[in-house]
Amino acid sequence: MLLRRLPKKFIRLSQLKTHNYFYLRQSLKKRFRCRSRVFNRLYGAPQRKAVVLRVVLMTPKKPNSAIRHVARVSIYKTGRRALGRIPGIGSSPTKFNRVLCRGGRANDLPTVRLTLIRGVYDFSGLYNKKRRRSVYGAPRPESIITHRRRRYRHLSI
Repeated sequence: MLLRRLPKKFIRLSQLKTHNYFYLRQSLKKRFRCRSRVFNRLYGAPQRKAVVLRVVLMTPKKPNSAIRHVARVSIYKTGRRALGRIPGIGSSPTKFNRVLCRGGRANDLPTVRLTLIRGVYDFSGLYNKKRRRSVYGAPRPESIITHRRRRYRHLSI
């Protein structure tokens, strides 16, 4: 009984002999298990490199109706397979293209818990975008003037 009251770090696991102590020891040895499914897919990394196995068209859940592009990908490091959402309209990746995946599920598509990143590896960005360019991997148009500080505006570049 005294052992149960002590903090867990003071219990010496080598001295536990009886059945109760055996089960206590098992519970102490339990490893931390993260329950997030995205964490398990990406193994703790913010992004992972993957290969497209096929591109699928899916329809969303009940209140919404559309045709969404989804890619079945195999993650390089782990070999795990998952579904990833393809953002933007047009030019989706083809089979065996290399893509970069990040976490971010599609709320109305079941089992889709990853999002592909445009403009990296073989997955091209969208070129007609002027707003939210970082999301779609679009380059900066030449018509957009970069911000210059007020005191340096008179200098020509």
